[in-house]
Amino acid sequence: EAHAEESTSFWQQNDYKSFSPNVDWDNVDWTSSPAIQNMPVTSAITEPAPGRVHEVPRDGDDDLRVPVKGYAWSGGGNGIVRVDVSVDGGSTWQDATLRKIAQQPGRGWAWALWECDVQVPKGHKGPLDVVAKATDESCNTQPERADSIWNLRGVCCNTWPRIQLDIVD
Repeated sequence: EAHAEESTSFWQQNDYKSFSPNVDWDNVDWTSSPAIQNMPVTSAITEPAPGRVHEVPRDGDDDLRVPVKGYAWSGGGNGIVRVDVSVDGGSTWQDATLRKIAQQPGRGWAWALWECDVQVPKGHKGPLDVVAKATDESCNTQPERADSIWNLRGVCCNTWPRIQLDIVD
């Protein structure tokens, strides 16, 4: 049965809430913020596992490509329109291929799987930082860092996912 009022449960009234960065446990007023209804655009890197070692081809002429996979989704029915992947901290990006079911605009409730064979810079050896960011159909894009979206509870934190790989001879 539908109700005209929001649920009075603990979770709805005192948990699913986001506050300004100046709010802490000493001055939080749970009644001052509405309950979170939609989640922000987010993504995750699921493959390869962090720390995985990749060998550079012996002849040195071949490019090293590493397959990177993950998923992305957004709240409010916003479908995912793009996932970008970087191996240089976000200075340059490579487009991921989306693997998703067709959904009507504004009705994008399903995760979008993505994959990208990232190009490792020629001559790179050692740690390689891989990041990704998703964009939804309302052009919401994940932020790089949490400092601009930090809140008391840490809810709705949707910063770029990061993994580190090891590139060796």
